[in-house]
Amino acid sequence: MVPRIQVYLVVIFIQVLVAAAWTNPSDFNAMQALRGEWKNTPPSWVGPDPCGMRWDGITCINYRIVSIMCASFGLSGQLPADIGSLSELQILSLNSNKFIGEIPSSIGTLPKLLWLDIGENRLTGRIPVSNESASGLDMLVQTNHFHFGNNQLSGEIPSQLFSTNMSLFHLLLENNLLNGSIPATLGLVQSLELVRLDRNSLSGPVPQNLSKLSNVQDLYLSNNNLGGPLPDLTGMMSLSYLDMSNNTFDTSDVPTWFSTLQSLTTLVMENTTLSGNVSDKLFSLPQLQTVRLRNNRLNGTLLNGTLNIGSSPSTELQLVDFQNNSIQFFTEKPGGYNFQIILVDDPYCQRSTSSYCILPLPANSSNSIPSNCSTPRCSEDQVPSPNCQCAYPYTGTLFFRAPSFSDLSNRSNYVSLQQSLMSSFKHLPVDSVSLSNPSKNLDEYLTLSLQVFPSGQDYFNWTGISAIAFVFSNQIFISPPSFGPYYFIANSYQNFPGTPSSSHKKSRVITGAKVCGSVLLFLSLAAGGHAFRQKGRAEIAASQIDPFASWDPSKNSGGIPQLGARNFSFEEVKKYTNNFSETNGIGSGGYGKVYRGTLPTGQLVAIKRAQQGSMQGALEFKNEIELLSRVHHKNIVGLVGFCLDQGEEMLVYEYIPNGTLKESLSGKSGIRLDWMRRLRIALGAARGIQYLHVLADPPIIHRDIKSNNVLLDERLNAKVGDFGLSKPMGSTYRTHVTTQVKGTMGYMDPEYYMTNQLTEKSDVYGFGVLMLEIVTAKAPIVKGKYIVREVKQAMDVTKDLYNLHQVIDPVIVSSASPRSLEKFLDLALRCTEEQGVSRPTMSEVVKEIESIMELAGLNPNAESASTSESYEGARKGYEHPYSDESLFIYSGAYTQFQVGA
Repeated sequence: MVPRIQVYLVVIFIQVLVAAAWTNPSDFNAMQALRGEWKNTPPSWVGPDPCGMRWDGITCINYRIVSIMCASFGLSGQLPADIGSLSELQILSLNSNKFIGEIPSSIGTLPKLLWLDIGENRLTGRIPVSNESASGLDMLVQTNHFHFGNNQLSGEIPSQLFSTNMSLFHLLLENNLLNGSIPATLGLVQSLELVRLDRNSLSGPVPQNLSKLSNVQDLYLSNNNLGGPLPDLTGMMSLSYLDMSNNTFDTSDVPTWFSTLQSLTTLVMENTTLSGNVSDKLFSLPQLQTVRLRNNRLNGTLLNGTLNIGSSPSTELQLVDFQNNSIQFFTEKPGGYNFQIILVDDPYCQRSTSSYCILPLPANSSNSIPSNCSTPRCSEDQVPSPNCQCAYPYTGTLFFRAPSFSDLSNRSNYVSLQQSLMSSFKHLPVDSVSLSNPSKNLDEYLTLSLQVFPSGQDYFNWTGISAIAFVFSNQIFISPPSFGPYYFIANSYQNFPGTPSSSHKKSRVITGAKVCGSVLLFLSLAAGGHAFRQKGRAEIAASQIDPFASWDPSKNSGGIPQLGARNFSFEEVKKYTNNFSETNGIGSGGYGKVYRGTLPTGQLVAIKRAQQGSMQGALEFKNEIELLSRVHHKNIVGLVGFCLDQGEEMLVYEYIPNGTLKESLSGKSGIRLDWMRRLRIALGAARGIQYLHVLADPPIIHRDIKSNNVLLDERLNAKVGDFGLSKPMGSTYRTHVTTQVKGTMGYMDPEYYMTNQLTEKSDVYGFGVLMLEIVTAKAPIVKGKYIVREVKQAMDVTKDLYNLHQVIDPVIVSSASPRSLEKFLDLALRCTEEQGVSRPTMSEVVKEIESIMELAGLNPNAESASTSESYEGARKGYEHPYSDESLFIYSGAYTQFQVGA
């Protein structure tokens, strides 16, 4: 037995180390408990300082742990109650591991939690809610995501879990062991966009008030024991995907509300005892892709048992499946249809040899994406990538639910899908992806094996896996263009570098146990001084490899940036720009000059080079590096890297070829923007800002939303740029930040101007002004007239186009439907309400613009124009988007002209 004095000295030693650590003590204790409970933790999880020593998967701000992103780490063990001590935690992403046991109710004490993903584990027990002795998950009213699918959770879904003040977007409870009825309180959560309750043992009727969930786009209730009458979901006008298959609803005629859901893409009602006739209006829904109504008692569309799909079905339609129903006759359009129709096992097929009576052959499961070269010879445990590099890939399975990617024999589909996936991994250490083994599972989902290959080395580190897994989790229900919704189930990654074997760990424990009492005594006496000396040595060593070793916080530049972007040397940038040649110059401003550059990979970049005495300054330079390093979204300008070398400050962005929105609205770029294109640009910009507010870590207030900061790529997709004035939000994205007033006059929130209290609603105000600029093609302030005031004064809602004919840009009057234009103006004016509390959130703005696009007959998820070559008008000479023209920039107590702000 170890002498008591030695135990005492060990305790003293540990306490001294804890005192010297940088991580908040409460967070440190919680992480120690997690590390002690979990197995297979990353090798970096050593030492007493998770923040200072940068444990993989752990993100800190001001020495407080704000996110744990350890998806697919291969972790096992239980989720300890100590998680509840991480009071600043905003993201808890532990999906695709091997956790067992119950969900700790202490998670409910995390007031700032926005993202909770514990899916794809082996968790058991009930969903915890509050009682007299403990808090539960019902307290997480700010949380946007509950991802609990593919576990073994049991019991009823607690009615107490849901309330009107919740901010929940995604509720994922699929493939568990839940029973009982669907609680009616679910209908109170108006923010919901996706609900998955399928593959459980739920029973009883579906609550009628679910119809009030007008924002829900995907509803999965299949494979339960639900009964009673078929619910009327008329109010779910955003519904895109509906599956209530394999339940025991009362025998029912086909409801008429099916054909009223204008956003519907997929209707799956297999084995639901439906009978009678289907309205032929269903097949003409503008976005409909799939109708699967097999194994029912349907007679078709006419009383005599005839199926008549109509003369003008949706151009998006891919599959109509009436297998095993009561179809007697089928009326075919002359020339046939360009989509698949299945009538197998219907009476019609007893008299016909039509192709509709033959089940389609299964696709070739050996198909895979073609490689770019001959297969290299790799070691036994490595895999060749499409780019001929031997590596250890991150693997898993993609599950697709829509038929638009059902042609498994078409290799071009795989190439397009690969490109779509690669765009999701932009700025991540991914070399390539490989797709193989297409097949259909028991749920008729198309499945594909996916391999993601590392870039620059033959393995991923823990941080890389965490980032990639989070991208999949984040985009789990976003539909890639032309492929339909999908989700991803990952395999645990087994090839992290430097993971010690269990025998090695054991030998270290044995060696440690042999340390004599005298050494312990020495350590305890020397621990304090040693800890501080080690801290100093660590800082010196870090400074030697830190590109910001010479950073001077005293020059109003703030603390040293937290990096995530690539650090280029001056010589590299000089080479990429051909020695900063004039021919590569693409603009200039108060910040400095902008050059076009070409990386060795062939990627075009825009390099913003600061000049001596730049107005932007070190703080804005630092801001852009820090913020853009951790935001990755298709509607955000990507930061490729930076250069802080030889006295130079340079930012390296992705190259955006079609300039700013301001240049196109003014006619300077020669690109003609009709109403359709302006709506798509507005939606793209809104989605980018929504990402900053809701999903960035931490959430970000842009603080300078304007048309000069919305850039247009080669397909006129909008990208929000210029983060020099941006600020991370407070403890949650709804709390304010007290700050010196900065921004652009005309776009600036009057409430922020008066109070210095910056919130996300300040961005909403700027976006509202931007919307008015999109409609009028006029700057916010022209000859002393303010666009918001001018529109409000001239507006008359009783007249056509609100009596704004003299204000609206004539270019769009002929191409815009009056109602869509009016609703766009309504939304813009709500965004520019004087009080922030009266303005919508950016999530609500995105939803409303999507609805306006649908009202105008547009698909909000469709691609923009193919290339800039398709735009009317010859493009004229104009300055590059990274070179802003002079605008009034407000900063502090004075107004100045600032170029390139």
